[in-house]
Amino acid sequence: MYILVTYDVSTTTPAGRRRLRRVAKTCLDYGQRVQNSVFECLVNPAQKVELTAKLLEIIDPKSDSIRIYNLGNNWTQRVDHHGKKDDFNIEDPLIL
Repeated sequence: MYILVTYDVSTTTPAGRRRLRRVAKTCLDYGQRVQNSVFECLVNPAQKVELTAKLLEIIDPKSDSIRIYNLGNNWTQRVDHHGKKDDFNIEDPLIL
């Protein structure tokens, strides 16, 4: 399934800035950054549960928020992109 993860982490304190870095790093383990606080991830249901649990351990629910949108398996019909495109197709083979 394809999911979109967005977050807003308060960075007014050093602890908040650490949380922001940890959230971004965790999201990078599951997908690609498409905007500053937005990640697209191709995961299975177990990975989605795992990612959600990790993010909830990191954030402070009193000052931060996470939103996870489930775009499903037919995500190409649900995503319209306009403008500069620096990302890669997550379903294409990755050649290193």
